[in-house]
Amino acid sequence: MSRTVSEINEKIEHGTVRVLRADQMTALVREAGPREAYRQVDVVTTGTFGAMCSSGVFLNVGHSEPPQKMTRMAFNGVEAHAGVAAVDAYLGATQAAAENPRYGGAHVIEDLLAGREVVLRAVSAGTDCYPRKRILTRLTLEDLNFAVLCNPRNGYQRYNAATNSGERTLRTYMGRLLPECANVTYSGAGELSPLCNDPSCRAIGVGTRILLGGGEGFVTGPGSQHNPAAGFATLMVQGDLRGMSTEFLRAAYFQGYGVTLYVGLAIPIPILDEAMAAATGVADRDISTGLLDYGVPSRDRPLLRTVTYEELRSGTIEVNGRRARTSSLSSQPRARRVAERLRRRIEAGAFTLTASVAPLPARASLNPLVVRPPRREP
Repeated sequence: MSRTVSEINEKIEHGTVRVLRADQMTALVREAGPREAYRQVDVVTTGTFGAMCSSGVFLNVGHSEPPQKMTRMAFNGVEAHAGVAAVDAYLGATQAAAENPRYGGAHVIEDLLAGREVVLRAVSAGTDCYPRKRILTRLTLEDLNFAVLCNPRNGYQRYNAATNSGERTLRTYMGRLLPECANVTYSGAGELSPLCNDPSCRAIGVGTRILLGGGEGFVTGPGSQHNPAAGFATLMVQGDLRGMSTEFLRAAYFQGYGVTLYVGLAIPIPILDEAMAAATGVADRDISTGLLDYGVPSRDRPLLRTVTYEELRSGTIEVNGRRARTSSLSSQPRARRVAERLRRRIEAGAFTLTASVAPLPARASLNPLVVRPPRREP
C-alpha cells in the first residue's frame, strides 16, 4: 500500500489533501499507529528556526554609467566577496562591519528585506572596459537585479548540546556557558525538525521545494559537514530573498562570539507509505544528541553524556552528578509557526510538492584541517 508525489499533488489541486504538522503527526501515530496515520495523512510539514551561521546572499547591483568592475564592495560597512563578477557579490551573514562588530551581513540582509536603504561603497583599479574606480550610493532590495539567499549548510538533523566544566564563563556560538556545568544550551526543533522526520532522506533531496525565510526555495544539495551516518545530515538551500519575510529571517548578535542569522526553514514530507508515516511519528523522547564539554579547548571535546530532546526541554538535566539548567538557542514556537504556514499553503493549493531529482549522499567523509607549514612563502 503506497501513494506517489503525483497523486498527492492531484489531491492538492483538487482541495482534498490531508496535511498535518510534524508535532500533530507524532500525536496521531502514538494514538492510532503508523498504518492508520498513513490512511489519514498525505503530507507532514516540518519546520525549524535557529541560528544558521552558514548563510549569505548572492547580489547583483547592476552596472553604473560609466561601468565599474567592483573589486571591493561593502554594504553599510560590511565587506562582501566581490570576486564573482563585475557587479556580483556574495555577502556572508557572519561578516562583521569593520567599525561595528555587532553589525554584520545578517543585519544588511534583514535591512534589505525590511525595505530599508543600505549604502554601497565599491572600489576598483579601473580598466578600459570598466573605467570607473569608485562609487558611493544608496540602494534598496527593489534596486537589485538579483538577491538570492544561499545557505551552504542549514537544517541540521541534530546539534550537539553544550556545557562548560571550566572555571570561567565562556561565550560561544552555543551562547553563554557558565562555569562548572551550571547550565546547558542546545539547538534544534526536535520532533518538528525536517531531517529528524526523514532520517534516511527518502523524501528530501536535490530539488525538493521548501519554504526558506518564509518564501519558496529549494534544496540544492547536501550541506557542508553533511554526515548522515553519524546522524548529522545537513542541507544546502537557496531561495529568492524578495519572497521572504523578516518574521522568519532575523539578524542576531551573540555576545563575545559574533553575528549570525536566524533562518526559518519548512519542508514537506509526502507520506508515501506506512514506513514514512512511522518515521514522521518521531517524538522528542526518540531523538538524542551528545552533550559536549566546551570547557576543554579542543576540536575533540569530551562527550559527557547522551541526552534526549525531551530531557533538554524539561528545563534541567543531570550533569556530573548535579542538576543543570537547560535553554534553547532556537525557537520552537517559530519553528511550529513556519511549519503551520507551509501546512496552510498546501491545504490552500498554493504549494505543491516536488520529487527530488537526485538523492542526498548516504555517507560522507569529514576530515579535520591538517596544519602543514608551506614549502615556501606564498
